[in-house]
Amino acid sequence: MNERRKRISESGTDSFLRELARLRFGVDREPEEAAVLRLARSHRLSVYDAAYLELALRQAIPMATLDTQLAAAAAAEGAQLIGVNGSRGPATKR
Repeated sequence: MNERRKRISESGTDSFLRELARLRFGVDREPEEAAVLRLARSHRLSVYDAAYLELALRQAIPMATLDTQLAAAAAAEGAQLIGVNGSRGPATKR
């Protein structure tokens, strides 16, 4: 769809897919449900977003998001974000 709308070129898509294939993915089957619900309720997040934040906090790993509400929740919880330009640092409210 993004190629059709000229948001990305074919070579850009190819490059993205090659980079994506290099990432190591895993499946987390042990979320702390109470923590997920606390995050969702206290920051008015979807359970999906709260689970993503809970995983980043529990594993002490940076997370990436363009969602301002999730980024604000991450800042409040002390999580680290990977910036759009690849930089890493504490989440900051915008």
